[in-house]
Amino acid sequence: MLMRFRPLAISVAAALLAAGLSGCGTINQSISAGMGDYIPQWAGGLPADAPPRPGTAKYDEFMKERERRRLMPASEREKEDQAKQPAADSDDVIR
Repeated sequence: MLMRFRPLAISVAAALLAAGLSGCGTINQSISAGMGDYIPQWAGGLPADAPPRPGTAKYDEFMKERERRRLMPASEREKEDQAKQPAADSDDVIR
């Protein structure tokens, strides 16, 4: 009886292995696109200054702001960038 059980066990093991590998392929296709949003930057995720994903409300706002800045003269853009940066305090200087 041991001889008949061995081919069946090998077949079941091969079928489980094939099913597991095929499951990895479908998981990667559907989940990997959004996983970068949940992985911290230090572990290889998206950086903090990455633009929003297409199809979201934040993406539409981002694109409108980008187009507004593109149409703005360069001198006004520089003034706006300087106004957005926080003023450097004397405490921030390393002595």
